[in-house]
Amino acid sequence: MALGTSQRLQDGVTAVETMTRFALAVLALASGVYTYLGVRSLLDGSPTAVFFAAIIYSASVSVGIYAFWSYMARFYPHVTSHTGRAAMLCVMAAGAAMIMAMSSWLNAAALAGSAAVEQHLAETVQDYTADLDRAHQNALAAQSLLPDIQRAGERFSQLAAVERQSGALTGTNGSGSVVQLLSQMSGQMKELENGINASREQVTELFEQGQKRLETMRSLVSAPGQVAPRSDQFSAEAVALAGVITSLAQTSIAPSIRRAADDLSLGFIAPVADGSDANLVNRQDQVMGTIRASVAAQSKALAKAADEILSNAPVAERRFVPLSSAEAVLQYAPDFIPAWAGAISIDLLPGVLVFILAVVHGAIRRQEERLPFAERITAAELLKALEVQRALAANGVDLEKAVADAEKKDLTVDGEKEEDEPNNITNLDARSRRDRLNEDR
Repeated sequence: MALGTSQRLQDGVTAVETMTRFALAVLALASGVYTYLGVRSLLDGSPTAVFFAAIIYSASVSVGIYAFWSYMARFYPHVTSHTGRAAMLCVMAAGAAMIMAMSSWLNAAALAGSAAVEQHLAETVQDYTADLDRAHQNALAAQSLLPDIQRAGERFSQLAAVERQSGALTGTNGSGSVVQLLSQMSGQMKELENGINASREQVTELFEQGQKRLETMRSLVSAPGQVAPRSDQFSAEAVALAGVITSLAQTSIAPSIRRAADDLSLGFIAPVADGSDANLVNRQDQVMGTIRASVAAQSKALAKAADEILSNAPVAERRFVPLSSAEAVLQYAPDFIPAWAGAISIDLLPGVLVFILAVVHGAIRRQEERLPFAERITAAELLKALEVQRALAANGVDLEKAVADAEKKDLTVDGEKEEDEPNNITNLDARSRRDRLNEDR
């Protein structure tokens, strides 16, 4: 039964030998084709030079893969010593690493390179969207000061109107120095209000331009067709969008408000009291002092609010870096594990065949070692052994004595004593064999 199993395994190895070679050739060719597609995206130059360079490289990869795995399939299953197996495994690991370095990542670039480039573009769009939103928020932050400025301007304007009509502040109506001062403060607040409103319109216009750029970039990410031309157009849109974001950062009215707040207190110039009598002049000076204190408080509040806005971190300048398909598939490798698995499997699947052959040959050797020599010897070997026996008997050599003496000797290799090998010599003496048959009967 064991002999039959061993023979069937041997027949199976012989039967799949052609299939093994065919599989190695197909896998090596497939790896070469995808390597050609991947390496072509990395080369620059004329189309003819790129074509021949990619063909030569991919052909070298195919031949190398086929030769390497052919050698491993031929030799590894027949290496039986532990040292030899360990050395062959080290060689296999080194070869597999070289194959992945020169082929697998290019295969992955061919399988998922376009998708990786599109993902790079999509993530870049997200980054630019965040930058545009931050720049827009920073530019509009000064708009929050508009209600306070409007209230302050209205208060100064109302006080000037009341003073002009009824003299509520100085007790004497008319357009005197107090009315002039209040009107002056109201005018300054109105100028700040107008500046903020103008800034709002400019910020809104720039933000709309940025949104249009983003819409174009999003359409380029999902548009059909080759990714390289889309990436070039995407790069141009990214440069334009970066300019819009920079313009938004420079449009903020907060620095102008900060300077205007300092001017309110530091540049405060009160007119000379123009009352007709000393009592009115005194009352005008007191009111203008109160206005001065109010302006100083308003200036301090505006300066503090402007400083808080200016303390926000500005939007860092961002540059779009185009990536080739091979570079993109490396940078975004965790997102394309199936493509990487397929690319590596094409190159390393022959290793599975090598281990299958190693297991089968190991099983054949173990089964043959358990069989007696008489069951392992072929008819041709038996006839040859009979001829040798007859020749030795004709020369007067006692074969049984020679065998017994040989069994008593220890065989050594390179000066080291080896374990005794099992006696695989069958006694072919006809008389001895006949005696054993009679005993069995």
